[in-house]
Amino acid sequence: MPAEEATSPSEGVQVNGHLEKSSSISAEEELFDPMCDPENPIVVKFQDVSAAAYKIRNGIERTPCTKSVQLSALTGIDLHFKKEFLQQTGSFKERGARYTLMALTKEQQKIGVVAASAGNHALALSYHGNQLGIPVTVVMPIIAPLMKVNLCRQYGGNVIVKGADIGVSRSHALKIGKDTGMVYINGYDHPHILAGQGTMGLEIVEQVSDIDAVVIPIGGGGLIAGSALAIKSLYPSVKVIGVESERCAGFTESMKAGKVVTVGAQSTLADGLAVPTVGVNAFATARNYIDQMVTVGEEFIALAILRLVEMEKAVVEGAGATGLAAVLAGLLPELKGKRVVIPLCGGNIDTTVLGRCIERGLAADGRLCRFVVTVSDRPGGIAELCKLIAKLGVSLKDIFHERAWLTSDIFSVQTKCIVETRGHEHADELRRALEAQYQNVFWGPHSLMGP
Repeated sequence: MPAEEATSPSEGVQVNGHLEKSSSISAEEELFDPMCDPENPIVVKFQDVSAAAYKIRNGIERTPCTKSVQLSALTGIDLHFKKEFLQQTGSFKERGARYTLMALTKEQQKIGVVAASAGNHALALSYHGNQLGIPVTVVMPIIAPLMKVNLCRQYGGNVIVKGADIGVSRSHALKIGKDTGMVYINGYDHPHILAGQGTMGLEIVEQVSDIDAVVIPIGGGGLIAGSALAIKSLYPSVKVIGVESERCAGFTESMKAGKVVTVGAQSTLADGLAVPTVGVNAFATARNYIDQMVTVGEEFIALAILRLVEMEKAVVEGAGATGLAAVLAGLLPELKGKRVVIPLCGGNIDTTVLGRCIERGLAADGRLCRFVVTVSDRPGGIAELCKLIAKLGVSLKDIFHERAWLTSDIFSVQTKCIVETRGHEHADELRRALEAQYQNVFWGPHSLMGP
């Protein structure tokens, strides 16, 4: 991110066209959000979700919730997808953002709101703030995708790029709120955010009958808190399953501990779920409605993104595809033959990241393979290898030769190949053929150079 994108605390922030001073944030200073108090968590009620549904009904897309014929046949589950990536800004976050903005007093609406977000919450607030005429300031970390930063500005948000991570951005946003009187809105734990997200649950039970289970991705917990509350209040028998990336399983650990705990957050394809500390209000609201928690690995998140592109013609970000990933990973075998709804809760994925996810998905599906094989370095040696590959109907995508560090026969060459197959069975057929013809074959993503 260019240095000029950042705004220092001393430069202040624009409030209704005026520059307000915002003093520097002390490393020792503890900033507090009164709406998210760990000592006094707020449990959202069903009537809050009902009120939100009425208020936002004319400003939010009622997204389709349709059966996936192909993925139902593939998984043996009657799968329905709630397509929240079709919201105007590409995610479910609009529901909570619009309701929270509409619930402000007239004085608060005039002053405006401030939030910290690396993406979807910032986009939703900026868009609906513009629609409602409410000033919105969003503090985004320097790691926020440039595309999302620019979109927030296009939607009318006052964007401040500040902080190496979202924690620093949050501290800066809270400081701005304290200095200017703006209302700070936590993107996954403000009670009105939870109530707004719960409207998705109301729509699901209206659109699909006789649901056996819903499988909902969890980051900070706002979506599952509101939606589980809505669904269980109307249909207590519906099983609610939460899914997290195994690289940041904050809600799972909190459920085990019986209280909110902080976990380490590693880099993950489901970056929207990488929240080290889940919301205290979200946890207090959701904990009694969640029947099961599972965590899923990166390869299955990539595979889920690939399956949705190929079978649903849907571009979904990693966080939005995590529910399907749990099914594809075989973590929920009890759902076979059941009617299940999975929200595809976001579609804001960078094109470069999408390309990487598709390649990883192909690898997880056995359709993109890598191997190292030692062949003769005399004329025809490589041609013989290529002939074997072609004979099996395998496509050779890349090839690399290594001679200098080979310690065996001086007239041999080590060849690393990346090939495309039809799937695991086809890949196994190639592997067996290679091992039958060559002595040194090293197969798989962690192939080492042989002797």
